[in-house]
Amino acid sequence: MEKTGIQDLGGSPPLPPPPSHIPTGVDPERVEPPKLVMISRPDFGKSGRRIQLEANHFKVSVKSPDEIFYQYSVSISYEDKKAVESKGIGRNIIDKLYQTYSSELAGKRFAYDGEKALYTVGPLPRNKQEFTVVLEESIARREGSSGEPSKRSRQSFHSKSYIVEINYATKIPLRSVLLALNGDETDKVQDVLRVLDIILRQQAANRGCLLVRQSFFHDDSRALDDVGGGISRCFGLHSSFRPTHGGLSLNIDVSTTMILTPGPVLEFLKVNQGTSDARALDWVKAKRMLKNMRIKAAHTNKEFKIIGLSDKPCNELYFLMKGKYGDGTHGQEQPEEITVYEYFRRHRNLQLETSAYLPCLDVGKPRRPNYLPLELCGLVSLQRYTKALSSMQRVALVEKSRVKPQERKKILTDSMGKYLYDEDPLLSACGISIEKQLMKFDGRVLEAPKLKVGGDEDCIPQNGRWNFNRKRLMKPMKIDYWAVVNFSARDISQLLQGLINCGRNKGVIERPNTLIEEKPQYRRASALVRVEKMFDQIMSKFDRPPPYPFILCVLPERKNSAIYGPWKRKCLVEWGIPTQCVSPGNVNDQYLTNVLLKINSKLGGTNSLLALEVVSRVPIIRDSPTMIFGMDVSHGSPGQSDVPSIAAVVGSHSWPLISRYRAAVRTQSRKAEMIESLFKPLPNGKDDDGIMRELLREFYKTTSCRKPSQIVVFRDGVSESQFSQVLNIEIDQIIKTYQFLGEPNIPKFTVVVAQKNHHTKLFQAVGDHVNVPPGTVVDTEIVHPRNYDFYMCAQAGKIGTSRPAHYHVLIDEIGFSADDMQNLVHSLSYVYQRSTTAISIVAPVYYAHLAATQAGKLIKSEESSDTSSGHGSHTSAANVPVPELPRLHDNVAGSMFFC
Repeated sequence: MEKTGIQDLGGSPPLPPPPSHIPTGVDPERVEPPKLVMISRPDFGKSGRRIQLEANHFKVSVKSPDEIFYQYSVSISYEDKKAVESKGIGRNIIDKLYQTYSSELAGKRFAYDGEKALYTVGPLPRNKQEFTVVLEESIARREGSSGEPSKRSRQSFHSKSYIVEINYATKIPLRSVLLALNGDETDKVQDVLRVLDIILRQQAANRGCLLVRQSFFHDDSRALDDVGGGISRCFGLHSSFRPTHGGLSLNIDVSTTMILTPGPVLEFLKVNQGTSDARALDWVKAKRMLKNMRIKAAHTNKEFKIIGLSDKPCNELYFLMKGKYGDGTHGQEQPEEITVYEYFRRHRNLQLETSAYLPCLDVGKPRRPNYLPLELCGLVSLQRYTKALSSMQRVALVEKSRVKPQERKKILTDSMGKYLYDEDPLLSACGISIEKQLMKFDGRVLEAPKLKVGGDEDCIPQNGRWNFNRKRLMKPMKIDYWAVVNFSARDISQLLQGLINCGRNKGVIERPNTLIEEKPQYRRASALVRVEKMFDQIMSKFDRPPPYPFILCVLPERKNSAIYGPWKRKCLVEWGIPTQCVSPGNVNDQYLTNVLLKINSKLGGTNSLLALEVVSRVPIIRDSPTMIFGMDVSHGSPGQSDVPSIAAVVGSHSWPLISRYRAAVRTQSRKAEMIESLFKPLPNGKDDDGIMRELLREFYKTTSCRKPSQIVVFRDGVSESQFSQVLNIEIDQIIKTYQFLGEPNIPKFTVVVAQKNHHTKLFQAVGDHVNVPPGTVVDTEIVHPRNYDFYMCAQAGKIGTSRPAHYHVLIDEIGFSADDMQNLVHSLSYVYQRSTTAISIVAPVYYAHLAATQAGKLIKSEESSDTSSGHGSHTSAANVPVPELPRLHDNVAGSMFFC
């Protein structure tokens, strides 16, 4: 049978036969497809009521726009020409260079990026210069291995020379940023912004701050909040210069990083391992935790880096110390074998109260150990902690990171007055001044869309929220036969009775047919064993696979239960049974309603629709078959080098509805941000195993065999530097999918990037000291001077300071007006079927993020299963193969059961 188009979704496209010959004298012409480029802003939105706003942007004035930054490449090496790698040493050398050779540098102040670039205002005297910089380092001549000078050691200063080469690289005119503010495209605007940011970073470095990308953290105990396990949240500030519609601005925001709580090492270990007794410490775990941490010895005030722990306790750890001991005949030095404990007691007059029976810290080199007793060592401040946090630490971090709008405003305005950024000599040389108050401007508040629930009843959201009290669901999927399994060992009768009563009112569930309690003897077993034994109990009641269309699972823990992943894998991969996991604290009507909303959506039901969907009047969408995609890539947690990235795409179906979605998920190379499997032709040349084919097929089946002529893509998780890749890699893959299917007409595309990971916050300028109202949209003043972007805060922020979503419209072939686009985005924040509140980002993106996260848990549970079976493998991060995602059972494949 001939294969044509989406309805077949197989075969290669029909191609015209090649010409029999090419005429002589005619060269074949290669036609390159045009590259997709970002569009400029077509217009501004007008709908909605006006509201006076402020943002954490501070207006920047430039009085000397003709100044030019000169960039020089910097090479720092030792006298033997070996390169210096340490950024800390590099900054010290550059500081010394300026002090020593100020006249040779014509007194020019400069900004150093800590690596290989140096910037000045105006040129240096010569384009190429070489300097010798001498640093004096205080060192101790050690005769022993105790980390201490012996009796005959002496303090001295050792001079080390460095060679610094400075070569002219390029000019960066300050005026280019002013041209960009007028909407012109210039090559150097990002370079100017980078130089300005480096100047602020150098300021912070000179104040002794910890630098983390564009954030800096002061050494101030008042900025620390303990989150448990010896880890603290450190409060700091993020800064970046931004070109905006209202002019150049400095974006300042509260920032957070995790650090090791400074203080005694021994106390850190006890807190980290949850014990008050040093004798109960796991020293293997302690050695792994302490490696590479920096400590300061209390008796010398010197810093060291930990390389390990001693194998023996302090009072059994011997070393040879040279000196005039014994009879000292003829002034000869006789070595003495002495323990570290005795050395400090006899020769340093220090009584070690807790260290005698504990290991020592090794702060030397691999072949020359240098031991210090634990109680003399303290962790130095501002040491970043980059490992994954525990669930309890994450909860504590969230609680302590909540900052109310007025409090955040005060922190930011106080910092502007305290740190006086524009008094930097380089900024002053450019005539740059920064206002000390937040930028003020007008925003708009869009009207919330009307919803429809069961019985064609209207539901009007209030302040971004609605409820289902005395309301039925739009399309309930009634379950007459279902089961409950209980891993919690708690009495769940109240939960079940409430769920049954609520479910009857909503038209979803009746009383469960079976309640299976976990047997007590398995409660201390591993999660995998507990899940297997529970399914053995289920299967014991039937001669065939359980005929339940749904199972409710009550977990023992509320957060991060180890049972969750294996249970989901067993249900969704092996048996194809939809399941909902719960572990309630307080059972109330809202909680029960939310559980039922999730259950109904997983079973293919619909909880609510936009009123405009019901009557097929969604602007632009109604005019032509339109498909909406949400796309996201999820990466493993820090420290998980063997975990693949997971790409998730959800696609709408059942046009003209925009509330129904199907998910498709694939694994891909770790940390790869561009989705690799949108189009994936198989070696046979006839089939495509890509994501887009799967989702296009679902659209075709649910829209009476229609094919989308318009596609709206919402892409999450990419930075501005990756926008071009989204257009010319990912959208190109979608187009290739169409071409592979033999479709002659390529749909029109509108591509929107949704960002939540940014540092712009909105505040009400007058009146209430609360968050901006839901539906607040901004497309002036703080947006890009040329590109098509806007901020929207669709959600009602009850805790902390609301963060708006930042939407960038990359291309718009469909032709939305600014109002139509903003109203579509706003409406898509109200179609998330698992909630009775407007969400902070469009539902397709939220679904994609959720699907990727859930798929990651399936992979984790599968790896645990392989390891427990003895099939786990260990390979280096450099060549880890990408594991395939476990294939869902046909009963649930591709649906929103993932979520």
